[in-house]
Amino acid sequence: MAYCPATEDFFRLRLDQMIDLRHPLAVLASRMPWQEIEAAVAHRFARKARAGAAVPELDLFGQTLVRTPRPSNAGRPRVPLRIMVSLLYLKHAFNESDEGVVERWAETPTWQYFSGQAYFEHRLPCDATTLVKFRQLLGEEGVEELLAQTINVAAALGLIERKDLRCVAVDSTVQEKAITYPTDSRLLETARTKLVQAAKDLGIKLKQTFQREGQALARQAGRYAHARQFKRLRRAIARQRTIVARLAREIERKVAHAGQALWQSLREALDKARRIVAQSAQRGRVDGEPKLYSWHAPEVECINKGKARRPYEFGVKVGVASTLEGNLIVGARAFHGNPYDGHTLAEQIEQATILMQDTGVKPETAFVDLGYRGVDADNPEVCLVHRGKMRRLSAKARRQLKRRQAIEPIIGHLKQDHRMGRCHLKGEMGDRLHAVLCAAGYNIRWLLRMIVKKGITFLAQLLLSLRMAWALRAVGAGWSPRSRPMGTQPSSIQLGVA
Repeated sequence: MAYCPATEDFFRLRLDQMIDLRHPLAVLASRMPWQEIEAAVAHRFARKARAGAAVPELDLFGQTLVRTPRPSNAGRPRVPLRIMVSLLYLKHAFNESDEGVVERWAETPTWQYFSGQAYFEHRLPCDATTLVKFRQLLGEEGVEELLAQTINVAAALGLIERKDLRCVAVDSTVQEKAITYPTDSRLLETARTKLVQAAKDLGIKLKQTFQREGQALARQAGRYAHARQFKRLRRAIARQRTIVARLAREIERKVAHAGQALWQSLREALDKARRIVAQSAQRGRVDGEPKLYSWHAPEVECINKGKARRPYEFGVKVGVASTLEGNLIVGARAFHGNPYDGHTLAEQIEQATILMQDTGVKPETAFVDLGYRGVDADNPEVCLVHRGKMRRLSAKARRQLKRRQAIEPIIGHLKQDHRMGRCHLKGEMGDRLHAVLCAAGYNIRWLLRMIVKKGITFLAQLLLSLRMAWALRAVGAGWSPRSRPMGTQPSSIQLGVA
């Protein structure tokens, strides 16, 4: 390996010597406000001080305090914040899983340069489960900060005009949860399996688990539904319902004699089983409580968006706000409870205003569809434009309204290319985090495209400034560029690249 004077390690080349610094990701790495991002989220990872117990001890010089030795619970050293934040950006920008993004990071020099590494390291940056804990510690405000910084970068680099941030297009979609299709037969078989497993974990011996019969009934129900033999299907489901109810009653009888602590540990499982039995008997939701569509994800809702190809979707409603010109996402938020679209507009505009506050601009006009009618009084600071006001609109507003449909392909890209199509994160908090991170990944890809499209003059100015800095340093060192030996190139440090 050739010796590079710009490196501190004799046997390794720096990453800026291995990659093309004109690559869009390398350019973006030098323009992202990493210090601001780390300062904004660092307080969420403050480590609590732990000290040993003080023990008095007498010596010749009087009483002293000696700390009793205790094993450290600190664990391995923490991964730098920039690496963790960049992994979240790269995961949703390039549609990778937690396992896939850490493996691809270990093999891609450009990704490591984007993460702030100086040398190429052929190892995993962290375990994939570390990303799970990092997201949980970030919280909703932390991931919104990541999204806000992408908007700030777009405005600071001049890739989008600040006046374009005043007009936004708002629409809603469904972020589906990673669950199977919730038929009554599958839910009842899942309830039977979970009840048996819960009783086994707590040492409760059941008379009968109905394992063979339950599995056979689940297969029969699937065949009867496929053959459209609905009487036989309802008879099989009724038998499954009887089995689950019998198991629940037996567990309740045996838990009643065991104690209150055992009852508390089984209450959630018994409650879910009771809801599944009741809703399958009524073939609908039970009065006073929502229908349960998944055992492991009780927050899932059934949403009908009027699509002919997919009448019902199971997940959570997500609102998306993008600029009318430029298609940059300025807001993404999950709304649980399946609210009316118009009732989500105030919170959506509020989020977009907060995310754009560093740019000094806030949304003034919102272009929406007819699902947002009748909420003008709830949003007095924003002018709503939709087809229902066509006669009262100016010619300019009518032309702009034609661009409202541009948010539809944005939602399509969010689902296909940035992992919004299926959410694997747990609980309502997972839904909210996933929606914002998908929008942040979309904006990263948007920035890369705009650097390629509009960044020709920007890159030329960057290279010109680097060459001027190199020339000034060369003159200060007492030699000129022409005196440089033929075939040698200035290093990255001579060019001013960190």
